[in-house]
Amino acid sequence: MTAAPASTDLPLKQRLKNGHVPVGTMVFEFFVPGMAQMARAVGADFLMYDTEHSGVDIEAIKAQCAACNGTGVVPLVRVPGFHYHFVARALDAGAHGIMMPMVADAEQARTLVSWSRYPPLGRRGAAFGVAHDGYLPGAPRDKIAASAERTLVIAMIETPEGVANVDAIAAVDGVDVLWLGHFDLTNFMGIAGEFEHPDYLAAVDRIVAAARRHGKTAAVMSGDDAWARRYHGLGFRMFACGLDVQLFQRGLAAGIGAVRALG
Repeated sequence: MTAAPASTDLPLKQRLKNGHVPVGTMVFEFFVPGMAQMARAVGADFLMYDTEHSGVDIEAIKAQCAACNGTGVVPLVRVPGFHYHFVARALDAGAHGIMMPMVADAEQARTLVSWSRYPPLGRRGAAFGVAHDGYLPGAPRDKIAASAERTLVIAMIETPEGVANVDAIAAVDGVDVLWLGHFDLTNFMGIAGEFEHPDYLAAVDRIVAAARRHGKTAAVMSGDDAWARRYHGLGFRMFACGLDVQLFQRGLAAGIGAVRALG
């Protein structure tokens, strides 16, 4: 078992800029009080709470973000779709970053950034002294600056349109991470699950090249060690090590298999 990651006093956004490779996992089912502590115990940098495919509500997200406080584990949220209220509510609940599915072009990327920033740089509505700032008093100007330093904006590239426009998306000021949505991308390309297909591999190269060109981070979910090694070699520098359901089933299957092998 590894120790908690170092330098957790810096926002994850800053650690990315300093060359740190964040590793965490995606949470689809296990919205339990100890999730952040369990992740911390094995050295995770972040938990990505999914609200696109899970049935979780904003109150559960708020509780999970609160549970991350003091652990060094950064709470991130994948929102269900392209709407202001999904972004604003997740950030007000305490998320340190937003993952937006299926970002198709630079205009969507600019809108996403604007929803995550307060005026004059964006259009996020003001609510201070609540969950996202620890219910603390303080000058709004300081809170706005702290939010800008902390909030990660993650654009998922998972459609042919997103790949075609990925350079322009990466060029948008305020987009921090380009996240490869590998399953959806192959689905929309008509090559579902064909991760060795030359068209898919060309799209992956294009995403990494755009990230490098504009100083952004390429990220992906890695299903196993081999996938992580390969995509790290391609230039990806942020990883979700599977999702909670898979990790649970994999561990349980291994235990069951070991017992049944005894005869």
